[in-house]
Amino acid sequence: MVEESSPRSGMSSPEAKLGMRVEDLWDIQEPQLTPTEKLNACFESIPVSSFPPAAPSQVIEISSDTSLAEAVQLLAQHKLLSAPVVDVEAPKDATWIDRYLGIVEFAGIVVWILHQSEKNDGSAGSELGMGGEEAIGPAVAAAANGMSSPRYRSSNPFSVAKTSGNFFEALTSSDFYKNTKVRDISGSFRWAPFLALQKSNSFLTMLLLLSKYRMKSVPVVDLGEGNIDNIITQSAVIHMLEECAGLQWFESWGNKKLSDLGLPLMKPNRVVKAFKLMRQKGVGGVPVLESGGRKAVGNISIRDIQFFLIAPEMYKDYRSITAKNFLTSVRSYLEEHQEKSPLLSGMVTCRRDETLKEVILKLDSMKIHRIYVVDDVGNLEGVITLRDIISKLVHEPRGYFGDFFDGVLPLPANSRV
Repeated sequence: MVEESSPRSGMSSPEAKLGMRVEDLWDIQEPQLTPTEKLNACFESIPVSSFPPAAPSQVIEISSDTSLAEAVQLLAQHKLLSAPVVDVEAPKDATWIDRYLGIVEFAGIVVWILHQSEKNDGSAGSELGMGGEEAIGPAVAAAANGMSSPRYRSSNPFSVAKTSGNFFEALTSSDFYKNTKVRDISGSFRWAPFLALQKSNSFLTMLLLLSKYRMKSVPVVDLGEGNIDNIITQSAVIHMLEECAGLQWFESWGNKKLSDLGLPLMKPNRVVKAFKLMRQKGVGGVPVLESGGRKAVGNISIRDIQFFLIAPEMYKDYRSITAKNFLTSVRSYLEEHQEKSPLLSGMVTCRRDETLKEVILKLDSMKIHRIYVVDDVGNLEGVITLRDIISKLVHEPRGYFGDFFDGVLPLPANSRV
C-alpha cells in the first residue's frame, strides 16, 4: 500500500515544526471553543523561546557612544531598519532593563534631524532644538556651543541647506552628523524606547505586542546573561504562518475571505501621504496616488526614509521633492547599485474576495510589509499590513497583561515618546 501524503509530510523547516506543535495543541482543545479561542489557548501554551532564532546578522546591537553616521552605516550594512542601543556606561552586572537605552531606527534618526531643521532661526542651539545640556546630552550641547561662531555657521548643515537646497548632502558630510551620538537622541525614537520579553513568556504575549500594541519587532532576552537572545519581527511571524499552510489550524483561519474578517482596516480616506504624517498617524507606509484619482502608482514606506541618509545626493531639496519623484529616484538608485528591493516590483495589490492565506503567500514571497486592496478597476479601497493579519490571529483576553508594562519601559529623561 502507498501511504497517503499528509500536510505534515515534507514540513521540516523550524517554522513548520512549530506549526505542527500548534496543530497538536489544536487537536486537544475543547470542541465548544471558537477557532480564535482555540488559537489563543494554543499560543498561550508555547513559550516564546520556541520561535526559530533570527539570523546572527539580524541581532545587532549599537553602542550608545556610536555616532549617527556610524549607526546609519551599521544599519545599512546589515540591511536592518532598527537595532537596540546598549548603554556603554552600564555596569557589567546590569540587568537588561538598565543595559539597553532603547531602539534606534533609520526613521528615528531622520525624523529627529528634520525636527532640528524646522526650528526657528536664531542661535545655533535654538535652531537645532536644543534646550541645554540636561535636555539634549553633553555631546550635542557642546556642538551647539561651537555653532555660534560665524566660522561654524558657514558650515552648519541646516544653514547650508537653506541656501543651496542640498540639505542631506550637507548634513551627512557635517561634523554635527559625524559627532552626535546615538545616546543624544535617545528620547526621540519613534516608538517605545525598549520593551523585551523573557524566554518564558508566551507566544500569545508576543503576538499581541506585534499586533494590538503596534511593535515592529520584539527582542527576547536571556535573563541569566542579560543579553538579547532573539529578535522576532512581524515579517518573521508572517513567514512562520506561510510555512504552516496545509495544517488544520491554519486552514480554518487562513481560508477566510478578507471581507469576512473585516479587512482592510485602513480605508482610502484615512490613508495619509507624507513622512511627517506617517509619524503623526503612527503608520509605516502610504500609497502614492495618481494625480486627481484613486489609482495607486507606488508605495512609500518608513524603510525608504533610509535613502535620505545613505544616498543623500538624490535629494537636492527634500522640502519640494514630490512623492512620485522620490519613488523614481529610489528605484534608479536601486537599479544602478543592483540591489534587490520590493520597490522594484511595483505595487502589490489584492481584492476583497481573496483569502487571508493568499495574501500571506504574497506578502511573504515578495518580502513586503503591506498590500493594497483595490476594486475591479484598480481603485484603491484600503491597505492591509502585517500587523492587521496578526491581529486577526489572536485576541487579548480581559486583563491579560495586568501590570506587565509597569517598570519595563525605562524612559530617557528627554523622551518625547
